[in-house]
Amino acid sequence: MKKIFIVIASCLFVKTAVAQIDSSLLRRSAIDTSGLKLNMDAAYSRPFLSIGKFPVSFGGYAEANYQHLGTNGVTEGHQFQMRRFTLFVASTVSERIKFLSEVEFEDGAKEINVEFAALDVELNPLLNLRGGIILNPIGAFNQNHDGPKWEFVDRPMSATEMLPATWSNVGFGIYGKTFKGDWALAYEAYLTNGFNDRIIDNGVGRTSLAAAKLDPTRFEESYNGIPLITLKTAIKKRNFAELGLSYMGGIYNKFQDDGLQLDKKRRVDTYALDMNFTLSNWRTAVNAEWAWVFVDIAPTYTQQYGRRQQGGFVDIVQPIYRGNFAGLPNSVINLALRAEYVDWNIGRFNETKGNIGDNFWGLTPAISWRPGAQTVVRVNYKIVRQTDLLGNPPAKTGGWQIGFSSYF
Repeated sequence: MKKIFIVIASCLFVKTAVAQIDSSLLRRSAIDTSGLKLNMDAAYSRPFLSIGKFPVSFGGYAEANYQHLGTNGVTEGHQFQMRRFTLFVASTVSERIKFLSEVEFEDGAKEINVEFAALDVELNPLLNLRGGIILNPIGAFNQNHDGPKWEFVDRPMSATEMLPATWSNVGFGIYGKTFKGDWALAYEAYLTNGFNDRIIDNGVGRTSLAAAKLDPTRFEESYNGIPLITLKTAIKKRNFAELGLSYMGGIYNKFQDDGLQLDKKRRVDTYALDMNFTLSNWRTAVNAEWAWVFVDIAPTYTQQYGRRQQGGFVDIVQPIYRGNFAGLPNSVINLALRAEYVDWNIGRFNETKGNIGDNFWGLTPAISWRPGAQTVVRVNYKIVRQTDLLGNPPAKTGGWQIGFSSYF
């Protein structure tokens, strides 16, 4: 309880830095409101509540669900979950200085994370400064991850277990955008604290970038003193598509300690391509992301630790009804499908030259009801096939998930 009280008190303190965002931020983003918002704008494209002249705006979202899943006929039965309760706090400190934060309580406050807490200083549309706890913009999902924006209960496996979802670090950088007609071009570049040895020293038994999130010290010190570099560029055409290309890389191991050389510098390099577009004639929305991971692993590690990984997902959302439903006039009912795949270990065994297994694929058909733009009620049927390292017949998982997610 003391930990929760400290976090909530911190949020209230931060709120003394945010509510003028409703007026001055809109002046700053007047061009964005025309429909040329990109994934990098996700942090500012949320509903905030302002109270009179109170100098703080705040908001958040919650998501909860029921599920009944089984693997090879074995099930844990009916499960109810409170996945997330997230608070946003924002403020305009002065005319061109903004502060924005995001604090997430997961699984009933079992985990409490400050996912974003950054100060933005606007110098020019093409050159803005950002510092604090930053979401590293690898792919699109890491920045644009809010539950109410998605038709699916689970987050994509490639974005959560291969890439570390909501991966954030302390650091500084620059970002900017430029517009010409129906086109927008944007970039981001950051130096932050980086990964650590948990990539290969973890309880998962495979190479896992997501395991690095378990290091609680990454917000107070760098594991090896070498910054992680994250770069992204994106281009968008109004009413057509957005295409993003991103890179994140650096040294992940502790190669020296007190001047003593322990190992050579070993790198992790990640590349991601993301795209989203809407087919205007049918209003079909498509959102896709694919990523590649390369890790320099010492030869003393067994082949179960993959040196190359790849994976991604594609979501297709088709509105089938717009209008009054259950007395709510702005309802939208969607049919949706997610296809996803992850190969945790690309390559062949040295001894047999046989293909290394350890891969995952899934299909999730869904139907969702949006009673308003900020709320979604969703029903999913999840189909998963997971193959082990040796390529044995895959474990078969399937079952129902029903839940909601809503901004507030």
